[in-house]
Parts: sequence; structure tokens; C-alpha cells
Amino acid sequence: MTPKSAPSVPVAAPVTSIANPTRHHDLEIKDAQIIFDAVWRSLEDELGRAQLRFPKELILLGGAPGAGKGTNTGFILRARDLTCQPVVVSELLDSPAARRMKDAGGMVGDREVVGLVLRHLLQPEYRDGVILDGFPRTTVQVECLKLLVDKMHALRREFYDTPLGVHFRQPTIHIMVLFVDESTSIARQLKRGHEVRAHNAEVVRTGVGELLEERATDYDQPLAQRRYRVFKEQTWDALQSLKEIFHYHFVNAQGPVAEVEQNILHELQYQSTLELDPRTYDRLRSLPVASEIIIHARQELVRRLDAYEFEHGELLGRVVRFIGDKIMPIVVRHAISGVALVNSEDALLDDPLAMAMLIDVFSERGYHAVIDLHRIEIPEKLDPETGVISCRLKKVHRIQIRFNGSEIRRG
Repeated sequence: MTPKSAPSVPVAAPVTSIANPTRHHDLEIKDAQIIFDAVWRSLEDELGRAQLRFPKELILLGGAPGAGKGTNTGFILRARDLTCQPVVVSELLDSPAARRMKDAGGMVGDREVVGLVLRHLLQPEYRDGVILDGFPRTTVQVECLKLLVDKMHALRREFYDTPLGVHFRQPTIHIMVLFVDESTSIARQLKRGHEVRAHNAEVVRTGVGELLEERATDYDQPLAQRRYRVFKEQTWDALQSLKEIFHYHFVNAQGPVAEVEQNILHELQYQSTLELDPRTYDRLRSLPVASEIIIHARQELVRRLDAYEFEHGELLGRVVRFIGDKIMPIVVRHAISGVALVNSEDALLDDPLAMAMLIDVFSERGYHAVIDLHRIEIPEKLDPETGVISCRLKKVHRIQIRFNGSEIRRG
């Protein structure tokens, strides 16, 4: 006889269950919606919808411990022409309980993070843009970020054709991840701890300077290792999930500072489709961006110079002689400053092709040449009966040559 099965009793599945990752993710999304809705309602009730003016540009800076977020923040600010200080989430979460968790290599709760971050971003100094250091770090925070951007777009649509529309611009979201491997991360954390401890000891000894924050993870290798692994297991996956939604920058931060800065600069090339309002972009799109016209500039320069030689050799020869006789002596005298200005009335430059040749020749030789034509009327005679003054037209070509000057070093 087959026994009857016992009635099933519903049991809450642990959110860390590996057996059903889809269920886990669904719960995280549900939690994010609940957290975000509560925070948003609080802000809307307190401030009103018209005051929910978030930054036009958000640079979400994430990275492994020791990857150099603090070191490179100033460079990123200059690259994006931002003047406000970054929002560092770890500084927002400075309660005793949060500090104890950070010292153990862990992270604080999503509800506290999301509430503090959204409220802080409404400060007026962040309207044009801000770096947000340390957000998002979990899947729940990622989902809250998506909900925030959805709300920013909704507010923009709501106020677009109103006098308040200027305060709700097309949002630009950059995800920037500075990455180093585990061994580099641990070495940099411990090195930072050694330097901070030495600095603080000197401050205590001399009474000069300010004490720096000492992190427990910077003095203990297992804690430093755990901090890196928390990043890889939680923050790394969270940031990776944003690749298909926002402009994503992965920066190799293993090398020296100058090399990392170049990697950052390469990643932050201007993206007008991401930054401009769609109507503005449509207005400007017929004009080429600089990066497009310089791609083959050198090859085009060589092609033109060869064409001058084979098709207009006599004229090219005259231009080269003119440069050598009339311009280069003045350029040589300005070798230190790197700027030479030459005025010429030579009829050779009346020919547009000769003028183009002159500019191209200087470019090939490593100079930058600019020519302005100034037309000046010179009085020649006066008709005593009519009082009419006859003038002749004087054409002066003002040629500016720029190049890298020489520095004078004094020992």
C-alpha cells in the first residue's frame, strides 16, 4: 500500500540559493522595486516632482580595491570638465555599524545606500554632472539605478515643453570600471596601509598635518584578499550587467599612473549620440566630427603633395622658394617662442592653389600654418571738384606659423 504523501508546507527559499539562480534574480529585482519605490515616494512627497533634478551626467566609478579610483578621480574630472567633488558612497555611509562592516571587508545594506545616494545627487552643484564612486555594488543597486534612469527619462518627457524643461536634460550614464588582478590589489592595499601608518606616526610625532583614515583591510592580508573577492563576486557581476544598457568603460589599471590616465582618456572620447538631446544631435549630425576627418589626414596630405609635384611642379617650386627666402628666416628667429607672424603682399599668394600648397608644405614639415587675407583701402588721390577720394586696394596676407618651441634651461 502506497502511503499518502504528506501535505506540502511552503518554505521560503534562501535568497542565496544556487539551485535556482533565476528565482534568486527575480527576488533581487522585486527587492529593488520595493526599495526604490519607497525612496522615490519619500523624495517626491518631501520635495515635489519638479525638484527631482538629477545630474545630467553620471559617471559611475567602480573598481577593484587598490585599482586607483581615488588616484584617478581628479584626472577623470578634468577630462569631463566637471568641477564638483565626487560623491564617494563609502563616505556617505559613515555610521558606526557601517564602519564595523567595512572594516571586516563587507558591505552595507542596499536600502541605506540607495536612499542616501539619491538624496545626495539632488544637490544643485551636481546638476551638470558628477562622479559617483562606489555605486552600484550589488544586483539590487543595479536594478535601482535602472529604475532611477527610467524616472529621469519620464521626468524629462513630462517637463520637456514647459519652462522647467531645461532642468531635465537628456541623461548621460557612464560606467567606468578600473580593474587590477588579485595579487596587484592585495599588494596595493597593504602598501597603502604601510604608507598611511607611517604618515600618521609622523603626524603624531611632529603635530604637523592631518591623520588619514586607517582601514583594517589595509593591514591584514586575509582581509585584503576577502575585500577583493567580495568585489569580484558581487560588484564585478553587478557592473558587468550594465554593459548593454549604458556606455561602459573597462580600464586596465595595472600600469603606472600615466599609462592608466591614457587608458581612461581613450575610453572617454566624445560620444555626441550619448550626450546630446536627440533633436540637437539631428541638427548637428551633418557636420563631421574631428576624429572622422583626421583618420586619413596624413595619407591625404602625402597624396596632395605628390599631385602638386607631378601636376603643378613649377608652381610648387615657386612656393617652396618663397617659403625658404621670405618666411623661414623669420621662423628661425622665433625658434624659442614657437610662433612666427609674417605679413606678405607677394602676388604669389593671390593664387588659391599656391596658398593651399604653402599650408600643406608647412604641415608636412611639422609646422601649423594659418593664413588670413586682409584687404586695406589706401587713399591715392582726391578729386578737388567732387571731393571724391580714390583708393587702391592693398591685399596683405598674414601668415602665422606655430611649432614646438625650444625651452631655455638655466642651471
